[in-house]
Amino acid sequence: MNVYDFDGTIYYPDCSLDFALWCVKRHPSLWVKYVPKAVGAMIRHKFGKLPRYVMERTFFGFLCYVDDFDVQIEKFWDKNEKKISAWYLAQKKPDDLIISASPTCIMKPIAERLGVNLVATEYDREIGAFVDNLMYAREKAAYIIDNDFPDIENFYSDSLADTPMALCAEKAHLIINKAQTVTDWPPLDDETLKKVHEKIDSGWSVHL
Repeated sequence: MNVYDFDGTIYYPDCSLDFALWCVKRHPSLWVKYVPKAVGAMIRHKFGKLPRYVMERTFFGFLCYVDDFDVQIEKFWDKNEKKISAWYLAQKKPDDLIISASPTCIMKPIAERLGVNLVATEYDREIGAFVDNLMYAREKAAYIIDNDFPDIENFYSDSLADTPMALCAEKAHLIINKAQTVTDWPPLDDETLKKVHEKIDSGWSVHL
């Protein structure tokens, strides 16, 4: 089985951010209801005043205001499915697993179109909260281990934050050049490990 991160890996840049912008353009009320809160949360997080999970919960708050979500998400993927990287489509297999921090409600339609398996972050659009942990960094590896998945032959990601997941695979690949180029995962020397910890501790799952 091969496992793939999604945003920045086989899709560029980020489907959650793209869909947020898509919805803001089509629902002008979000400029008042959502945008000030989201921008404020990002600024507070940047200066260490707000935990990452709170900032991300606020960012995904736009999902609570989109009353025609089912229509918009299909239209979004109709237009943006073309952003899936050609290198991935050339090697795609039915038993592939996409594991993503983006919400399941955004990811499920594209996973079904690709005909692959999906594990993503569960976000309740009714109450505006995460149902479970963000499927980010260490949580990806924990999910794979806890659920006794089959052996992973290859893992692909654009982020060193996914190193815990990379260590679960026989071989890991780092994706660069705007999701266009597949390279080997860097050796875990002291310098790389420092970058890994910085990514995990200070980063967030949406690519800005």
